[in-house]
Amino acid sequence: MTRWYEGPLAAFDTETTGVDVEQDRIVSAALIVQECAGGRVRSTRWLVNPGIPVPPGATEVHGLTDEHLQRNGRWPAPVVEEIARALGEQQVAGRPVVVMNAPFDLTLLDRELRRHRASTLARHLDNRPLTVLDPRVLDKHLDRYRKGRRTLTDLCAHYGIELEGAHDAAADALASLELVRAVGRRFAGRLERLTPAELHTLQAVWHAAQARGLQAWFARQGTPESVDPHWPLRPELPAAA
Repeated sequence: MTRWYEGPLAAFDTETTGVDVEQDRIVSAALIVQECAGGRVRSTRWLVNPGIPVPPGATEVHGLTDEHLQRNGRWPAPVVEEIARALGEQQVAGRPVVVMNAPFDLTLLDRELRRHRASTLARHLDNRPLTVLDPRVLDKHLDRYRKGRRTLTDLCAHYGIELEGAHDAAADALASLELVRAVGRRFAGRLERLTPAELHTLQAVWHAAQARGLQAWFARQGTPESVDPHWPLRPELPAAA
């Protein structure tokens, strides 16, 4: 029987105008599908004119300028609809979706759907959640005492995954997919008996524990930063009074 980390996987990634999931916008996205480890990769890419200026700091990260996006990007409304539909197709096909730091990308997509389609990601998925695999959550739980940062670049270096063209949505999605396969192989004794659906449930618990630990560390440092424990999607903020 094929182990889940050697079988069909998809991966999703976005590039954005910033790091605020409530206010920032998608400028590019990619969905990668691979039916087996080492198999042919199918990719779908989207380029978006976000309708707001792209801050210079964001352009420095992903290289996408206002001029390029205005000339080549599509309007957000049809794009976010297509992305949500493509993710729903992975759900129907039974493919787990790899999303590095899932609460960022999936929450931002949800907010874009609310903004441009008066809808939600859950509604597009018929209220049946995706099965998500998040290499950041998996690695932090399985190798919790290892010191050092756990960005995609750091994790790829640690697991020996080649990352070409970092901060390109398709390149980051493919690297995330290969990273989950590498994590699965390294920790096979702890993971191979779990189904992706079981792992999805466990990751929500693990991420909440990781968030509590980080929140406690911030408190000790006197840092007034709040850590959201929800995974893989943050709840909608309550409307202002």
